[in-house]
Amino acid sequence: MKVILLQDIDKLGKKYEVKNVSDGYARNSLIPQGLVKPATEEAFKWLETQKDILRKKAEEALKKAQDFASSLDGAEVVIPVKVGEDEQLFESITQQKIADKLKESGFEVKKNQILLENPIKLLGEYPVKVRLEHNLEPEIKVTITEEK
Repeated sequence: MKVILLQDIDKLGKKYEVKNVSDGYARNSLIPQGLVKPATEEAFKWLETQKDILRKKAEEALKKAQDFASSLDGAEVVIPVKVGEDEQLFESITQQKIADKLKESGFEVKKNQILLENPIKLLGEYPVKVRLEHNLEPEIKVTITEEK
C-alpha cells in the first residue's frame, strides 16, 4: 500500500515522502496513529499544496536571514574595558560579551553563533564572523577600547 508520511518515522522516511508499506502495517499501526495518509489522488493534490507552503516558508526564512545578515555585515561593536599596566586587559572579551553588545545595538545573536577561536585579551580592532542559519557568515568589527 502506498502512503504519504505525515511526519518523520524512524526507519521508514521523512515527512511528506511517499512510501510503500505492507497493508497490515498501514491499516493496523500507521493510519490509526495518524502517522500516514493513504496515497490517493486527492492526497497527492494535498501533498503538492503542503510542499508549496513549505517552499514559500523556506524562501521567506532565507530572505529574512539574508536581510539580517546584510544589516549585520560591517557592524561595529565597541567594548570598553578596564586596562592595567602595559595595556593588559582586566578581563578577556568572550563570545557572550560580544553577543550582549550586539543585543544592545539591536541585533539578536546567540553567543554560539559568534565565531571566536580564543577570547580577546588585547586592545584593538578585530574582525569577527557571525554564523547565521542558511550558512550566512557576515563579518563584524569588534573594537576593544580602554574604559575611561
